[in-house]
Amino acid sequence: MSENLIGYIDNQGNIIDTQSAGQSCEGRAIEYDNSDEALEIIRHSTAHLMAQAINELYTNAKFFVGPVVDEGFYYDFEVDEKIGEEDLKKIEKKMKELIKKKYKIEKYEISKDEALEKFANDELKLAVLSRIDDDKLTIYKQGDFEDLCRGPHVPALRFLNNFKLTRVAGAYMGGDENAKMLTRIYGIAFADKQSLKDYMKMMEEAKKRDHRKIGSEMELFMFNEESGAGLPFWMPKGAKLRYKLENILHKAHIKRGYQPVRGPEILKADMWRTSGHYACYGENMYLTEIDGQEYGIKPMNCIGHIQIFKQTSKSYRDLPLRYYEYGVVHRHEKSGVLHGLLRVREFTQDDAHIFCTPEQIAPEVIKVVEFVDSVMKLFNFDYTMEISTKPEKAIGEDEVWEMATQGLKTALEENNLQYTIDEGGGAFYGPKIDIKITDAIGRKWQCGTIQVDFNLPQRFEVEYVAEDNTRKQPVMLHRAILGSFERFIGILTEHYAGEFPLFIAPTQVIIVPISEVHNSYAKELQAKLLDIDIDTEVFDKNESLNKRIRTAEKQRVPFVVIVGDEEVEKNSVAIRDRRKKEQYNLSFEYFMVELSKQLNEGKI
Repeated sequence: MSENLIGYIDNQGNIIDTQSAGQSCEGRAIEYDNSDEALEIIRHSTAHLMAQAINELYTNAKFFVGPVVDEGFYYDFEVDEKIGEEDLKKIEKKMKELIKKKYKIEKYEISKDEALEKFANDELKLAVLSRIDDDKLTIYKQGDFEDLCRGPHVPALRFLNNFKLTRVAGAYMGGDENAKMLTRIYGIAFADKQSLKDYMKMMEEAKKRDHRKIGSEMELFMFNEESGAGLPFWMPKGAKLRYKLENILHKAHIKRGYQPVRGPEILKADMWRTSGHYACYGENMYLTEIDGQEYGIKPMNCIGHIQIFKQTSKSYRDLPLRYYEYGVVHRHEKSGVLHGLLRVREFTQDDAHIFCTPEQIAPEVIKVVEFVDSVMKLFNFDYTMEISTKPEKAIGEDEVWEMATQGLKTALEENNLQYTIDEGGGAFYGPKIDIKITDAIGRKWQCGTIQVDFNLPQRFEVEYVAEDNTRKQPVMLHRAILGSFERFIGILTEHYAGEFPLFIAPTQVIIVPISEVHNSYAKELQAKLLDIDIDTEVFDKNESLNKRIRTAEKQRVPFVVIVGDEEVEKNSVAIRDRRKKEQYNLSFEYFMVELSKQLNEGKI
């Protein structure tokens, strides 16, 4: 058996370890590298190594769960002592000491009854066991440490040299806000030192780009805990940025044959029962009572668009019919997952619904993909696509799901577009294509989505008159390009580190007059720039010139313009270009032409 072999992936796609596979596994071998399969095993095993170190360092340590997640791994646990960020290095040091002891990782099976007896005095393990229905369980052991785990793991601790513990957090047990608070430590691990070094460098850059920090510095948005968690307030500059983004998208929708609509933000609960949201999504909804009847604040816009479609009779000649809305929605996110603009309780989707015939699914999906492509190119994002299939909690028959899923696959395959599959990751009413973008420092974000839905039109009896004069049910395509304005602006802020391109920059030009006698010229220039939709400010406070220039440059505006005697005389401007790190002089008229060109770059 290879020294670098850490597991196998069998013919059903299950990852199994070398102990389960034995010497004659027919599955594909997993080598010690940074492939997805290998990293899942490496990170899962490193989580157990961290737990072993905690167990040796702290009194009465008890462990809940320690899964692999997108950002690495974590373990939830409780100990008698308080653990803070300053303790991570101590835990890392103990992990390295344990590796030097050359422990092998061993696996054995016990029955659930034996496990209940073994962990009878450990309430966290009993909580884990209460969520498991299997009669046979597996335990992984290394030295004196062992824990319930399905595995797989690397064969020995020697595979786990390249890791870093990243942060400490609090987490409710099982994500239940009514349960006890546990300590959670996050970490990351790779197969080689360089990958770890590159990741930590990226994380350091990400810290500098944190949209919460930049948003505060640039006065884009704010949160007020007294008003409620996860509810963003848009300040004047942030509102300007958002308006510009909305306007770009508005023009792009109209060019592509979409019609604007708007639905109410609250509907009777019976509507949500009919749609399936109440049963499948109810825990994420805000419910209230009006005049003795239950209402639900909308978590999605689809029902409103269905009602608008049904208001007048439609024929096959009306299809495809494309509605779009910047729809404000509310979702009950747990407080522990809220994160700036990236995870909020109120947000605005750039939502659209396309009503079409089954034959129109593929061409409509491709039009949406082309729309996505134009937006991603505008902001210099690379992206990939992933088809997500039927989840466990879903409405509709299997054959309907298969038809919808195949429609998405056909659309992409016939146009030679690459995609991956996320089994079970679909919306409860239909499969979807998720758009995953890569930002300037290599991080991936899930943004837009395209969903095929046969179920909601059926549940709401949506019909159109077909060419043969019969009544037929249209297909409904749910579609968002950005996902939400809040999340996308958060991502854009980090992608550009606040250095937004001119066409969406909140303030695009700041004019700094050298002295008071130049103020009138500065105001004259400002008025002309405002006439061509360039947001402009004049910094004419009674402060030193250098201070006003420094203050202007901290605003991250594309252009700072200095005007003095020479500029007044020649009707010119002295420009400090933040993007190109250059200083130069231009006639004011030519400067306006250049600004207009950059504004036009924001068209899609």
